[in-house]
Amino acid sequence: MQIYLPIAEVSVNAFLLLGLGGIVGILSGMFGVGGGFLMTPLLFFIGIPPAVAVATEAVQIVASSFSGVLAHLRRKTVDLRMGTVLLIGGLIGAAIGVVLFNYLKSLGQVDLLVRLCYVVFLGIIGGLMFIESWRAIRRSKIVGARPVRRKHGLVHALPLKMKFRVSGLYISVIPPLIIGLCVGILAAIMGVGGGFIMVPAMIYLLGMPTKVVIGTSLFQIIFVTAFTTMLHATTNFTVDIVLAVLLLIGGVIGAQVGTRIGVKMKAENLRILLAMMVLVVCGKLAFDLLVMPSELYSIGVAGGH
Repeated sequence: MQIYLPIAEVSVNAFLLLGLGGIVGILSGMFGVGGGFLMTPLLFFIGIPPAVAVATEAVQIVASSFSGVLAHLRRKTVDLRMGTVLLIGGLIGAAIGVVLFNYLKSLGQVDLLVRLCYVVFLGIIGGLMFIESWRAIRRSKIVGARPVRRKHGLVHALPLKMKFRVSGLYISVIPPLIIGLCVGILAAIMGVGGGFIMVPAMIYLLGMPTKVVIGTSLFQIIFVTAFTTMLHATTNFTVDIVLAVLLLIGGVIGAQVGTRIGVKMKAENLRILLAMMVLVVCGKLAFDLLVMPSELYSIGVAGGH
């Protein structure tokens, strides 16, 4: 069933969009990621203009993350205090990111830079997560193996400490603020929720339990992405409501399914699956950057720059 998207100015199969929304919703519920790092390239692939894809995908991230958070709140696996600290950093980061994005746009190299950011961040994080998760799975198979305790070092040495009861932590608020800030900047520049960076950072840098990380990550993503969407809608007018609604419906249903799957899986298996997915997307984006395009030259629209 073909449906016309007024802002994107293209016709797309409605069931395809519902399916894509559902898949990303499942990932959101399982891993605590918004899914933008996967959905945005998929929207490019089916012919949605990049500016519309980035802005509209942010709406879908908000919806699927909200749906996932509700499920995690029922299970009491959301650290609201930690989420609030991350959120403060995230909102500041998103505002900085928009200013930075406009500056890069004025230089005319924003598309290339965004793709390079994707490849670098996804490659480093996916690789580190995969190695650590693989080691954790191997350790869990050894009978009588003691779990490795993470050394926090610098995180514990910093001032302005606060108790995070749900996470079982007593650490400085500075590292969560910095993580939130970085994720906020990326959300504004790359059109992603930032969960693929925030989830590993919360696990490995802050030492939070994986089950709590997922719900807390989604809580922060909702507000930062909503703020970014609002900026896109009011400054660039690139949010396609029809596209957003279809992705939304699929995303909300998928998030509920994903949350149920995630609760039943081991933390190590969840992390290695997310790592593999991040590496696959990284590989595809790197391949697209290196391969020669089918059309070397394009004719600009009259009056364009």
